[in-house]
Amino acid sequence: MYRKILLAYDGTETGRVALRQGADLAKSCNAEVFLLAVVDLPTGMLMAESAAPSGLPETQRQDLQRILDEGVERLKARELQVESRLEFGVPAERITQVAEEIGADLIVVGHRERTPLARWWRGSTGSTVLNQAPCSILVAILPAAGDDEATEATE
Repeated sequence: MYRKILLAYDGTETGRVALRQGADLAKSCNAEVFLLAVVDLPTGMLMAESAAPSGLPETQRQDLQRILDEGVERLKARELQVESRLEFGVPAERITQVAEEIGADLIVVGHRERTPLARWWRGSTGSTVLNQAPCSILVAILPAAGDDEATEATE
């Protein structure tokens, strides 16, 4: 079914749900797992620098690497082999570009509720990924508060 799964991970609660669901699916399909974290940079900074920005404070970069490393450890605890990468740019663009680059069969992302104003101003990562993805997409949603899976999903 799926041979290579790209998990977009940001360390948030919804990100952990997506990580768990993607890991479960990868395990059942015996798929390769690629974990991607994207540092969302302001458009002006993206235009000013073409590579990883030198202006990004080292502490922020270390925090993001720690989040990525934590995701890798969660996947390894599920006995999955994982490759990971920290990217800089617009998350939706980097997710779809990396998916194409690695030949992903599936992209797994978490869903985070945003206000209409926030979606208008910054756009929707989910809808952009949906429109540009080179493969199928799984959008993981937080379980309801009373759901037995709610606690398990975020652990």
